[in-house]
Amino acid sequence: MSEQAYKNILVPVDGSKAAEKAFDRGIEVAKANHAHLDLLNVIDMRQFTVNFAGMSDVDGDTVYQAFEDINEYLQGLKQHANEAGLKDIDIHVRYGSPRTVIAKDFIKDHKNDLIIMGPTGLNYVERFLVGSVTDYVTRMAPCDVVIAK
Repeated sequence: MSEQAYKNILVPVDGSKAAEKAFDRGIEVAKANHAHLDLLNVIDMRQFTVNFAGMSDVDGDTVYQAFEDINEYLQGLKQHANEAGLKDIDIHVRYGSPRTVIAKDFIKDHKNDLIIMGPTGLNYVERFLVGSVTDYVTRMAPCDVVIAK
């Protein structure tokens, strides 16, 4: 039986320690397989508050600043990967539900054959209310999923 060779790896990150451990594991696996690495952050617009009338308190500047902050964070991770010897890496920012973007939409667009992610990036209350993104991805993704602990 031969070992699976992965060529296009996705690592979703959210700034949590668990996600950054998954990122480090993604670098290792990508280097070992001479694979491309996609680094993804999904901006969940539900994070932004909605007032009692259902109107968002967020203006375009706030969303733009969030994008800029995330892009800077991803650029730093890409630099870390480059310094570790990985050169074939792209960074991506998407808006939407992290579960759906990671498990379905991004994979469809980028043809990833492996997802490496942390066990969770949310606190207990958020996991209870919205469910674990990791759990959803492991059940719904059309490719292999590795949970880095």
